[in-house]
Amino acid sequence: MNYKIIGDSCIDLTADLKKDPHFQIIPLTLQVGENQIVDDDTFDQKRFLELVKNSSESPKSACPSPELYKEAYECEEENVFVITLSEHLSGSYNSAVLGKKLYEEEHGNDGKKIAVLGSDSASSGQLNIALLVQSLCQAALPFEEIEQRARAFIKNMKTYFVLESLDTLRKNGRLTGLQAFFATALNIKPVMSAESGVIIKLDQARGINKALIRMVEIAVKNAGDTRDKVLAIAHCNNPERAEYVKQEMRKRAEFKDVIITETAGVATVYANDGGIIMTL
Repeated sequence: MNYKIIGDSCIDLTADLKKDPHFQIIPLTLQVGENQIVDDDTFDQKRFLELVKNSSESPKSACPSPELYKEAYECEEENVFVITLSEHLSGSYNSAVLGKKLYEEEHGNDGKKIAVLGSDSASSGQLNIALLVQSLCQAALPFEEIEQRARAFIKNMKTYFVLESLDTLRKNGRLTGLQAFFATALNIKPVMSAESGVIIKLDQARGINKALIRMVEIAVKNAGDTRDKVLAIAHCNNPERAEYVKQEMRKRAEFKDVIITETAGVATVYANDGGIIMTL
């Protein structure tokens, strides 16, 4: 199949997938104080974390314009799948949808098929969806069937995360409706998830390692049969922690594959240094 998979820059592809010509990233823009950073292949995570550490202002992100998506759709490939951040976390999904409308108004019925998939997730969740779509494209399934299967996958996919701090999510309004429970003095770390794209709290534990183990226990309990599932783990500047989660998950369940990736700019903004995001 002649296909392209487009993601906003929260998709957190692996190093190999970034080199795959079937993939294209549409960058968001990050802001720390007066510094504006485009979240593309020039993103320097360590420098960015240092900027955040030294800034009195919370970092922010801005979604891509519809025009950027429209330009991406003007490619040779006839089958285009777009995977965006949850629409509850970013305007990226809406920009991608509007970009599709602009493309169709300009090009009419030129035979190109575009499916815009809101991930109801972020980071490793978007990666997991991309891996599914890629495998279905390689199997040469019809476009409509791939879209249908991807949407069903998104509906059933589970996202979990444990962060050192939820301050950035809170200050940027991504924790709307959640009761304030932050007890940093007691080193309480919440175990978080996403339900229909909205962030929820599942549990909490004292200390990061106990919180990670609790996340693992909850994920395995909720996962059912995992033998045909891909476990995707994204980390922010802490590969050792990601490996720890991988090994703890493998002690409790079998997986089709386990993939570890590093957060790019957008996920780094919200995961903060040391954060772990896991989907299956």
